[in-house]
Amino acid sequence: MSPSPKKPEPPKKPDFERSLARLEEVVRRLESPQLSLDDAMKLFEEGVALSRECQKQLEEAEGRVEILLKESES
Repeated sequence: MSPSPKKPEPPKKPDFERSLARLEEVVRRLESPQLSLDDAMKLFEEGVALSRECQKQLEEAEGRVEILLKESES
């Protein structure tokens, strides 16, 4: 009997540390006076997306911590 085909794995979310490091790099590049408006807008959009992703991951982690604390109190 042939093995069943593997299901493709869903794309992994970038981890928090990697996203935060990229966000810091984006901010540094945005501070450059030589940056064109078009490049600045692209970087700004990327930065907003990274910021939202980091915030979401922080909120998820906070929720898990709250659950663990409540479980330890019972």
